[in-house]
Amino acid sequence: MTNPREANVTLPNAAQRSAVTPDGRRLAVETSGAPDGEAVFLLHGTPGSRSGPRPRGIVLYRLGVHLVCYDRPGYGDSDRHEGRRVADAAADVAAIADDLGIDRFAVVGRSGGGPHALACAALLPDRVTRAAVLVGLAPAGAPDLDWYAGMAEANVGDFGLADEDPAELTLELTMRAADARRDPRTLLEFLRPQLPEPDIRVVDDVAIRRLLTDMYAEALRHGPEGWIDDVLAMRRGWGFDLGAIRAPVRLWHGEQDRFTPVGHSRWLASRIPRAQVQVQPGAAHFGAVEILPQTLAWLTTPELAATPLY
Repeated sequence: MTNPREANVTLPNAAQRSAVTPDGRRLAVETSGAPDGEAVFLLHGTPGSRSGPRPRGIVLYRLGVHLVCYDRPGYGDSDRHEGRRVADAAADVAAIADDLGIDRFAVVGRSGGGPHALACAALLPDRVTRAAVLVGLAPAGAPDLDWYAGMAEANVGDFGLADEDPAELTLELTMRAADARRDPRTLLEFLRPQLPEPDIRVVDDVAIRRLLTDMYAEALRHGPEGWIDDVLAMRRGWGFDLGAIRAPVRLWHGEQDRFTPVGHSRWLASRIPRAQVQVQPGAAHFGAVEILPQTLAWLTTPELAATPLY
């Protein structure tokens, strides 16, 4: 198995470009790994960017993966799409795939990217081969789910403001993003008191911590708009039916996650027809960084698609 400390380092072979959506927006895209490999879109968390942690080039070549990352609208160098829904990610991913000449592909979403990966699976059924969600969220208002149960104070506050006072949410995230532009380490310092021990172990790794802070700096260097729009989109109707997903789906969650409680993945598994769920003891939210190489192997290896998790 790939050592996660070796897997998640800066990619020397990454290539950057822009794709333009049908409505004229520009999306910043970064590709890496094997150019002729199996295409996988990695959808970053909230806040995040195309530069987030992922396996280094040699690992991607070994896996036979052509990895595509992009900044969601409003993050990094991607134009804002104000009022966007989670469902809108599918059209953006399709535009990027068309620009790259990719017909079929897998998707994986980490944290806030999880709902967006599921949107691609639901709305692009003829193109998405498999989907994975790492520490993902369930829809707001999900029946039979206490959405906030076990959730850290920071996320409860942000999502609560999205419902009750979007103007105050905008002010709060604008100030937090300004602090992060001055010093991106402030975001991890803000979260640290709420991190369980498994997350502290991950973020205290020097290489991973540097990748996270670089990702935050890139995500927010033009402002907080992507972050604001992500939080609002997560609390609105997502705009697609989970039951429409036909591709195999793998859900992974750290048992001690306090930012996206594990009940969210269990709820998703009960609503997605071909979903498997793995809850990993001794892991939490940032464990999604370490599990990514194994997830990419599952996404790109046909004989593993039907393999049970247990």
